[in-house]
Amino acid sequence: MNADAKKTALRMIPYGLYVLTAAGKDGRMTAATVNWVTQASFTPPLVAIGVKADSQSHGLIEESKEFVLNIIAKGDNPVAFAFFKPAAVDGNTIGGEPFTLGTEVKAPVLDKAPAHIECRVVDAVKRGDHTLFVGEVVEAGVKTPPAGRADEAICWLKDLGEKIYYGG
Repeated sequence: MNADAKKTALRMIPYGLYVLTAAGKDGRMTAATVNWVTQASFTPPLVAIGVKADSQSHGLIEESKEFVLNIIAKGDNPVAFAFFKPAAVDGNTIGGEPFTLGTEVKAPVLDKAPAHIECRVVDAVKRGDHTLFVGEVVEAGVKTPPAGRADEAICWLKDLGEKIYYGG
């Protein structure tokens, strides 16, 4: 296989950006910017998300069997960059961003997120260096209804600049 062709072809898949949050049974919390996310079913509503196996998020999702996807708003690039590195909790902030806990999933819902999805894990497929978690949507919230197409209201990986890639 031509490694450059593989990398380029895989990078042609468009990605929205999300802040994945999770909480452990002991109250530990984590947040990370992720982009390997897709809706996987209408009934029941399911989302699938790829999570790096050696990440703190992965461990807390395995433990709690739940997670929250916080949508990042178009133009809110600093939120995406804030969670590229490990995020510390300080009171009601994580990575410097204010949050409240979800209604059904007691993990951070970022105040800045225009929308969020709370999920309980119903399946996990471990392959390679990521696990594909399938989560059933148990709650969702929209703080800022989009004007126009909903998918145009979110931050895309390409919005972060010409040198920012994940995948390939």
